[in-house]
Amino acid sequence: MSNKVIVWCIGGSDSGGGAGIQADLLTVTDLTGHGCTVITAVTAQNSVAVTDVFALSAGVLCSQLHALWQDLPPAAIKIGMLADDAQLEALALWLATHQPQCPVIWDPVLVASTGRCLSDISAQACLALLKQVQLFTPNLPELAYFARRNQQASATDTEEANAQLKALREIYQGAILLKGGHSAANEYNKIIDLFVPATEQDKAVQGAVKLYSDRLDNPHQHGTGCTLASAIAALWAQNYDLTDAIVLGRAYLQQSLRAGYTTGQGAGSLARLGWPLHQQDFPAIYTAPVTTTPGTTTNATTVLPQSKTHPFARLSQSIGLYPVVDDISWLKRLLPLGLQTVQLRLKNRTEQELRAQISAAVEFCRDYQIQLFINDHWQLAIEYQAYGVHLGQEDLQQADLAAIAGAGLRLGVSTHGYAELAAVLPLKPSYIALGHIFPTQTKQMPSKPQGLKRLADYVWLCDDIPTVAIGGITEHNISAVLQTGVRGVAVVSAITQAAQPELALKQLQSYCQNLYQPVSEIRHGFAVHSGSTLCR
Repeated sequence: MSNKVIVWCIGGSDSGGGAGIQADLLTVTDLTGHGCTVITAVTAQNSVAVTDVFALSAGVLCSQLHALWQDLPPAAIKIGMLADDAQLEALALWLATHQPQCPVIWDPVLVASTGRCLSDISAQACLALLKQVQLFTPNLPELAYFARRNQQASATDTEEANAQLKALREIYQGAILLKGGHSAANEYNKIIDLFVPATEQDKAVQGAVKLYSDRLDNPHQHGTGCTLASAIAALWAQNYDLTDAIVLGRAYLQQSLRAGYTTGQGAGSLARLGWPLHQQDFPAIYTAPVTTTPGTTTNATTVLPQSKTHPFARLSQSIGLYPVVDDISWLKRLLPLGLQTVQLRLKNRTEQELRAQISAAVEFCRDYQIQLFINDHWQLAIEYQAYGVHLGQEDLQQADLAAIAGAGLRLGVSTHGYAELAAVLPLKPSYIALGHIFPTQTKQMPSKPQGLKRLADYVWLCDDIPTVAIGGITEHNISAVLQTGVRGVAVVSAITQAAQPELALKQLQSYCQNLYQPVSEIRHGFAVHSGSTLCR
């Protein structure tokens, strides 16, 4: 059995090889998937112009769908160019009848980048297909068309863009990725994409998400929309959360744009460079709570928010084995055993109990020269001069990061995928926790276990920021975790629920000896993505 996910790519053939089905297949293959095609039209085009469009019949479209359905069921479906209403209605009916149990993404293609009209579909006929789609990815001109409003309105007109998005929300309740490449340049020279989840139950993020990417000065950008949508489809098919798939897909597009190359006399094609691993290609993330119901107004053109980067202090020593405990009594048992870092996570305590525990823990760890991180309670951590504070994603939104940095505290942050990493990396925290790696019973987690392959990718992406793996780590899997290049391993129940906690700690520490080295000598492991293999 193949371990490659199957992605159906429905759209037009580009004889120039830069967009359409050709771009879809290159992208899906580059991201370790297997692409299957359903051709809607054959175009005669090159890098300068589209000279002819030959639409296939709805019957031919359905024949291709039936053939694939019998033998190659999809893990995701990406829809691009549909030539006419007959094709659109046939596809909508096929999807409604067969109900494939996979995400369906529609990237509407109305006009070629050279200006030629490619599609003759009506906004009214699109309603049937939109009912079968989980993610809709229009650009600003396409938003105006499908919202059935003033198509001549300026793409930089914030009020009109909001009204168009509101109108689209009234007819479509699925997720929307509004692409901002057609917007006018802003003072930050950024392209702003807006992702609005289908429901508030999206576990990866709450509300709308704005993705800020550098506007690159490269004319070779034929096929950007096709590439982004097919990248998201390939990643969604590999069980990434939708928000993570969008962030990772946008990074893939950015690196492809950065290395775009000339082919003919016109705009050239995007490069295919494999899995994105470099921070410069990932978008900056800004989350704004919204209600994703009809009538919502969401700002689609807001400029980049002020930088939240603060000079957080670096670690004094390496992290190593990193126990997370819920009472100072654990510190008194474990610290004499040679730890360098520990976290005190206090839940359901009174104010008096919190103060007593934190103040005593700070003094105790100072005597042992231990890096003590206080979970959540950053105000008390500042007051009692703890070594550092550890914050989750929700707490990060509420905390006074400037006050934490100003007090000289180190900052550790929890992340659970690419979207949260993209939001945290610009802060340059003292360390980043990556989890949960394996299933865990310590607490109920809204995200899926990340696994070792993703952990290795996250470590590489974090570059010189120390990383900590957390979640379900035991004596049986810690060696594999360490091979990804993490600089710390956080454990909870592996120690606190062990029959002999001190012995369990010593056994886990024996695997971590290579982590205990001066901070100045710390280098990341060379874990890279290679489909399904971890390399060092």
